[in-house]
Amino acid sequence: MRFKITLLAGVLVLFISFGFFIACDKKVPETGYVQTKFILGVQARITVYGATPEKSKYIADTIFSEWDRISKDFSFSEPYSYISDVNNRAYAKPVKINEELYELLRQSVDYYNLTDGAFDITFAPLWPLWKEAAASKKLPADEDIKKAISNIGLNHVEVNPYDKTVKFNKPVRINVGGILRAHCLRCGQKTLNEIEGDYSVELKLGGYVLAHGTRKWEYPVYDPFKKERIIGKICFKNGIVVSSSGRDHFVQIEGKLYSHILDLKTGYPLKDFSNLIVYFPHIADAEFIPSVVLSLMGKSKSFEMLKAAKSSMGVWIDGRGQIYTLENKESQAKWTKTKKFLFF
Repeated sequence: MRFKITLLAGVLVLFISFGFFIACDKKVPETGYVQTKFILGVQARITVYGATPEKSKYIADTIFSEWDRISKDFSFSEPYSYISDVNNRAYAKPVKINEELYELLRQSVDYYNLTDGAFDITFAPLWPLWKEAAASKKLPADEDIKKAISNIGLNHVEVNPYDKTVKFNKPVRINVGGILRAHCLRCGQKTLNEIEGDYSVELKLGGYVLAHGTRKWEYPVYDPFKKERIIGKICFKNGIVVSSSGRDHFVQIEGKLYSHILDLKTGYPLKDFSNLIVYFPHIADAEFIPSVVLSLMGKSKSFEMLKAAKSSMGVWIDGRGQIYTLENKESQAKWTKTKKFLFF
């Protein structure tokens, strides 16, 4: 739920000595093949280790092609996307949807219920209010927030699992952008499982990163108040790390910093939140929950969920920079706080 989302084209291909992950041991990591692109409003990167340049390019091209398709098919702003088709017609009559969109809507309903309505894909009326607030540096009026909330509600979206149709009983609009990064990584994992070979790959979409292949991976955690400073790291052999930062696109309004992550129960940005970083061993597991959904639950409830998912771990950083960690004994991931802050 960003104040501004843009889609830019362009691909950069190069060889580098390390990617988003850094090897946990002190050896110089091997050279990897890298492609980068801007997609879903964030920087995306695919790094392939242990494959020939030709195969590495094939892997990256195949996954980026799939991510391009997903970004277009489920774009809120693209006039010919599946989302636009539903938004234009579903208030008048049921609209037939494909299996992929049905699954995204099913997940959205699950997350809506899990967060007691804080995660809601019908947030469109709030978007222009906070875009204007970010531009004008003035808070939206309370009455405007209340009016916008009155036109929001996933409970007004009827998804029929039998004939795969969706119908609105109120003129709401859906936007599944909040879960598309996880969907892209899930599809990327499926593609990698189908391509034979002994290689390792890291898939990165903003703060969402999936590691395919057993290596000593490291996910650096940056100070939310000083982005160039590393305050700790998560080490693991394989799996997925997802991060949602309230400071990535924060704005200062009337002298106060506000997160870009909105609590749709109140219509206002999350309070006292800087960052949530979560590790799961597999993105395909039923226990996997995107960090943006967990962050909306607050620290206590999100940590309860992670504790139940015994192989996971989490790092919560509040609005003052205080760090809280949850490390399950069964998890292969380990949190290490940096003794001396590193700068890049």
